[in-house]
Amino acid sequence: MNLKDFISNDRQIIIERITPQIDCGRYPIKRVTGDTVEVQADIFRDGHDLIAAAIRYRQVCPASGEPENNPLYNWQEAPMVMFDNDRWRGEFKVTEMGRYVYKIEAWNDRFGTWEHDMEKRVAASQVEQSDVLEGVTIVKATMDRIPLEQQPVAKKLLAAVEATTDPVEAGKLFLTEEVTSLMHRYPDRSRSAFSKELGITVDPVNARFAAWYEIFPRSTGKPGTHGNFLTVIEELPRIKSMGFDVLYLPPIHPIGKTNRKGPNNTLTPGPNDPGSPWAIGNENGGHKSIEPALGTFEDFAKLVEACKADGISLALDFAIQCAPDHPWVKAHPEWFFVRPDGTIKYAENPPKKYQDIYPINFFGPDPEVRKALWEELKSTLEFWIEKGVRIFRVDNPHTKAITFWEWVIGSIKEKYPETLFLAEAFTRPKVMRALAKAGFSQSYTYFTWRTTKWELTEYLTELTQSEMKEYYRGNLWPNTPDILHEFLVTGGMPAFRLRLVLAATLSSVYGMYSGYELGINVQRPGAEEYLNSQKYEIAQYDWSVPWYHGEFIGRLNWIRKENPALHLYDNLRFYNNGGNENIIVYGKTTPDHSNIIVVVVNLDPFNVQSTFVGVPYWEWGIKADEPYQVEDLLNNQTYTWQNEYNYVSLDPANRGSHIFRITPAAQAQQKTPQDREINFTG
Repeated sequence: MNLKDFISNDRQIIIERITPQIDCGRYPIKRVTGDTVEVQADIFRDGHDLIAAAIRYRQVCPASGEPENNPLYNWQEAPMVMFDNDRWRGEFKVTEMGRYVYKIEAWNDRFGTWEHDMEKRVAASQVEQSDVLEGVTIVKATMDRIPLEQQPVAKKLLAAVEATTDPVEAGKLFLTEEVTSLMHRYPDRSRSAFSKELGITVDPVNARFAAWYEIFPRSTGKPGTHGNFLTVIEELPRIKSMGFDVLYLPPIHPIGKTNRKGPNNTLTPGPNDPGSPWAIGNENGGHKSIEPALGTFEDFAKLVEACKADGISLALDFAIQCAPDHPWVKAHPEWFFVRPDGTIKYAENPPKKYQDIYPINFFGPDPEVRKALWEELKSTLEFWIEKGVRIFRVDNPHTKAITFWEWVIGSIKEKYPETLFLAEAFTRPKVMRALAKAGFSQSYTYFTWRTTKWELTEYLTELTQSEMKEYYRGNLWPNTPDILHEFLVTGGMPAFRLRLVLAATLSSVYGMYSGYELGINVQRPGAEEYLNSQKYEIAQYDWSVPWYHGEFIGRLNWIRKENPALHLYDNLRFYNNGGNENIIVYGKTTPDHSNIIVVVVNLDPFNVQSTFVGVPYWEWGIKADEPYQVEDLLNNQTYTWQNEYNYVSLDPANRGSHIFRITPAAQAQQKTPQDREINFTG
């Protein structure tokens, strides 16, 4: 070991264990506009001298070339304080979409150390003249850093000290609030220690709080007709009444004809079968074209505007795959996987075969070919962004290059920071996490297959309380066009309701596939899929049937919007269920406990279940034996509870869930009758 290397390293301050950060800063954490970012770190040094620290942060100038003199791009600073055993924390707010960076700066607090010792010396009347002279030296050294208009405070101090003969009295002059605050504002940072720079991706609020609704435009027409963008517009009032924020459309591009699939994924389509919209491309174009049966670009623009007028964001599917008829197949055969016999390989997930789809080869041997492919895919996203789309649900991103996603999402968000990407990846956990780290704003989850109390508690705790909360926003879907779980098949409408309540309240972002509101639950034999799936055929639904539960969905989404605690993702806590494994109890609160929500769900769709639920009333500032008001927002009833355990009984035939809003008695009494009334229009 080279002694010279150690001697030349005069670092005294150590900064370590910084949170939050992902993979030692390799990936940015995620936040939304308006969030407060709390940063913690271990910061210490050898010896007894004091140190000070601050968080330095700024927004990164985007590639669009906005001027660097924008105040947002200058370093700003927030103080850090030590709160436990050399553990420090501080916080700052992110106000704009885009990318932020932050780092920690720490420095030797020379004046603070001297001040600390002087306070003790003054208290013991043990101040010596040399102690005073040391303080004078520090103040004089600070003068160069103090602005001219503030220097009179220091000059006045120095003059007073010089005129004082008693060292104790002279020491006291340094300890006034006016002097100490001035000195702490302008410390000597010439030998500061810095942490590495860490990143934050700041998204719009709907990256964390939104309710998605998936619909096939071709299934929105009148019976016997092919729906289109204009008939989707006619559906918007019903979708809006259910309270959805995002309307997601499967691929809207021309559908391939070669190897077109028929109903239920058969290989023998009829002449009028529309095929799978995920088999993209024919003689009418590819990813930058529209299926003629859905309408024109003018019609699409009308749909975008209609959604905007209703406060709904339009999301499109971004599926990187091609039908054999796609123009890319002829123009760029090098973008695909070619078999030894010269044919292009279609997609497979044995035993499943997708003869109507060609996958893309992201890592062809020629770098220039790869570059052209990646740039074309990026330009496809930009094409639809210019058409007014800002949200993309990405089909099977785990079968594409993760490095591609990191590049393309990062590039798109530099220019369009409001753009969101949802990863539709049901694959190995580490791959799903890697996609989220690479930049996806939201991610599908295993929620569909988590049906017991233990499974839900373990999984949602991992999603919302572990390090995953910093980069993985779980979007919970009880069903998709590909997935109809056995729980819904056997449990009927009670199962549909309870799963929807879970999805909508366990996470701040969730989604639902059209038809769920009718309780459609017929599986294709031998598969976890819908019989007569809209993936392969047109379906029309009668929304006027008695068992349509759009009003229930609307009330649920109204509850979400009215309660800020449900807007947050990482505030989920599970509570005692009294030992009944068929009942799950959990809650969400705002940081100041001004909004407290407790959810109780009967996980048994067949039987009435009862128990005593335990809630931590003391955490909410409620005293022992103090009654508190419990409003059941889902069923429009009000109760009075007291202490930790209170009785509930849930009948799955009658909604089977409670969504309680907790209000301390004193606050409840302050409400007027009008405040207490729940006014809901579905």
